[in-house]
Amino acid sequence: MPLRRLVREALRMRPTRLVVGEVRQAEALDLLIAMNSGLPSMATIHANSAREAVTKLCTLPLLAGPNIAADFVVPTVAASVDLVVHVAIDASGVRRVGEICALPGRTEGNVVELLPLFEDRGDGLQRTTAVMPDSKRFRGLGMERRGRQEARA
Repeated sequence: MPLRRLVREALRMRPTRLVVGEVRQAEALDLLIAMNSGLPSMATIHANSAREAVTKLCTLPLLAGPNIAADFVVPTVAASVDLVVHVAIDASGVRRVGEICALPGRTEGNVVELLPLFEDRGDGLQRTTAVMPDSKRFRGLGMERRGRQEARA
């Protein structure tokens, strides 16, 4: 059974959350529609960075058919995805979190805005100077905007 059909069948069961393994093709559209409806969701996608993962998530739904346009997909990704956690393989072959980015929900042209919150610059994951976006969806997830010292506590 194709993954796209499995995602749609899972949605018919009225789940409280949706976790999809690897998204590679048109099932990204069904996942995106589920996320856009407010269903907490998580998926993996193969990419070389958080930026490339978002770009790929904006491209994969276009495989669902000619009636799906980037003008619909790009703002939907920006509005539906909260965080991107990029896991990279280091020189020794160990998987490590390379960066964590927030999506504040804005686009410019057909590019989704990314806000890097944590980056690995060679000495482990470090907090950037970026401040968590102050929006209803982040507050609803319990991620209130706080100062750097308070966030470390």
